Amino acid sequence: MQPVSLALFWHQHQPYYPDDLTGETLMPWVRLHATKDYIGMAMHLQEVPEMRCTINLVPSLLVQIQRYVDGGSDRALDVSRVPADGLTEEDSLYLLEQFFMANEATMIRPFPRYHELWRKRGPGRETPQHALPRFSKQDFLDLQVWYNLTWIHELVFEQDQELRAFRGKGKDYTEKEKLWLLERQRQIVAEVIPLHRKLQEGGQAELTTTPFYHPILPLLWDKRSAREAMPNCPMPKYTQSYKDDAKRHLTKAVAFHKELFGEVPRGLWPSEGSVSQDILGAIADAGIEWLATDEEILAESTEGFVHRESSGVINRPEMLYRPWRVEHEGKSLQMIFRDHGLSDLIGFHYQRNDPHWAAGDLLHKVKEIGRSVESHNPEQPALVPIILDGENCWEYYPDGGVSFLRNLYQQAARDPQIQPVRVSDHLQKHPATKKINRLFAGSWINHDFYIWIGHQDDRDGWDLVHIAREFLVRAEKTQRHSPEVIARAWDELMVAEGSDWFWWYGDDHNSDQDALFDELFRRHLKNVYTLLGEVPPSVLLKPVTRVERRHIHTQPRSFLDVRVDGRITFFEWLAAGHYQAGSERGTMTMVTEGLVTDLYFGFNREKLFLRADTASKAKHDLSGCGEFQVRFIEPYGTEIRVPLQAAPTGTPHVFVDGKKITGGAGEYAVNKTLEVAVPWAAMEMKIGQQLNFAVELVRDGEGIERVPSEGTIDLTVPPADFEMYNWQV
Repeated sequence: MQPVSLALFWHQHQPYYPDDLTGETLMPWVRLHATKDYIGMAMHLQEVPEMRCTINLVPSLLVQIQRYVDGGSDRALDVSRVPADGLTEEDSLYLLEQFFMANEATMIRPFPRYHELWRKRGPGRETPQHALPRFSKQDFLDLQVWYNLTWIHELVFEQDQELRAFRGKGKDYTEKEKLWLLERQRQIVAEVIPLHRKLQEGGQAELTTTPFYHPILPLLWDKRSAREAMPNCPMPKYTQSYKDDAKRHLTKAVAFHKELFGEVPRGLWPSEGSVSQDILGAIADAGIEWLATDEEILAESTEGFVHRESSGVINRPEMLYRPWRVEHEGKSLQMIFRDHGLSDLIGFHYQRNDPHWAAGDLLHKVKEIGRSVESHNPEQPALVPIILDGENCWEYYPDGGVSFLRNLYQQAARDPQIQPVRVSDHLQKHPATKKINRLFAGSWINHDFYIWIGHQDDRDGWDLVHIAREFLVRAEKTQRHSPEVIARAWDELMVAEGSDWFWWYGDDHNSDQDALFDELFRRHLKNVYTLLGEVPPSVLLKPVTRVERRHIHTQPRSFLDVRVDGRITFFEWLAAGHYQAGSERGTMTMVTEGLVTDLYFGFNREKLFLRADTASKAKHDLSGCGEFQVRFIEPYGTEIRVPLQAAPTGTPHVFVDGKKITGGAGEYAVNKTLEVAVPWAAMEMKIGQQLNFAVELVRDGEGIERVPSEGTIDLTVPPADFEMYNWQV
């Protein structure tokens, strides 16, 4: 078998957070991801010289990194610098609200002092105002340190003995030590861009770009392109084309990339993998040679000739795992299409597995693809593109992904059947021979643009962009303003054209900072008017979003009376809490479907009840799994395990603090659905106790699916008068 070309492609991006007029930066995520993910991903590659990959760096992200290097700050950094004995009440409340924004299981719990502070804060149970009296000056000082410390990559600690010793101290930090850490943090941020350039010059990394402020190019070009995938999609009031803006995002990105890295980028990850036939010419005109998107775009562009079967198998692997050529008005580009199944394994599943096994499993799947391609066309080497965020998934790995990536890179580099490649290197040796006649308009999520134009909030946002843009065009024509001021105004408008603001509108994504994203979007549009000496219209003072933040699941409404028989009895579960798979979407989206489609949960005075539905019949759908596990984050160490290879009914295994409860507890049944009941007493749970749990499917000792994939089901052990209280509320 010819070696399989493994094209790992990491996309690094954050929204543009600064307000360039006021100098404020309200969110710290560029700084924190720089010290954790951007530096760490580059160090992983540097650690294995034989490894090759592609890294996409969004220009507006690079601008923000440079801003920190040059002494820029953000609200969280400003409050971090304030001496603990000089904190105002507002500062203290900000610390309690913001400085626990990290994955508790992997970034807080492993560090005793940080976890002690987290428990003292009581997130989800008490407001910052209630927790405030419990925090001493030393508590706040240690919190300032730990929040910044936990967002530093583990490889940095491995190489920096002084920083390692600093973390080892654990508590009782001084103001001088804190300031030392914040300066070391700035130094780490300053290493990000030079290290990427070094990896490019050494031949290990190909660096690619994205339209400057991460807009959805096809919608800038023609909003009606959304109707190719969604024929009935309503349109904003204004549907004029912003072709010039699309071209400006592209040419500005290429020029800035060349300025930083000394070379014009050959490849492009269009924002959110969004493509259309109409934008191809502008991309080629900018000097780009190839671009990437999702496999579903290829399926739609070939009218289903290439597609993924319901079983998950690609029907014509020799057609997906190869480059394609696209043309528009005589201009030609090459394209590659991501395997979203393999990409989702890294993003959502391998975090729960043994890292050596997970790396081997991924490479085994890659080699199987190579064999399949070779069986169809022995002359063609397989190109397997795995494309995903290089930043958001690692906080869900126990060690920040270090062991997994280390194993993956080392195994890939020494496996004779695997050839890690930079995309351009493969395309130079094996250019595209197949042509797509017409490229389908869509993104990497469900091959459509629903997230960015499918909600009324999105369309209202687009109309606000149009109104501000029309004002700017008219103001520019008057020639009353200097070219510098006009250029700054266009930058503000281009920021508002970015995809990120629209990502958070509607009800399909949410975060604790939705209102802040809304404010930033409108602030950039207001800045267009302010720069040109005009008062912004009052419509920009009102939040765009009209959707309340949607929780990923509902709560039980009354006690349940469930007969555990594996049958779906509607009225038994009518008052249960409900989670629908996929509704936890936040910074990342998983496009592959799991086995569990719905999770129902509830209780009575004596028991906890759970029900897991699958697409067809649970008894058959789950037959390939070994166990159905309910794993509690709170109380930590409690588990319920249902052996799926045993009898269809029986008693689940219950563990508390890692110890199995003897004598049996509860019951389960697997038939049309899977139902479980476990007594509160068996799990040593008390009335009023907060529960945070997730369900995991396990095969051969390795987790293959987590429900929900992000976050937890949150529940409280009910009092006897739960129904009376709930009715009164």
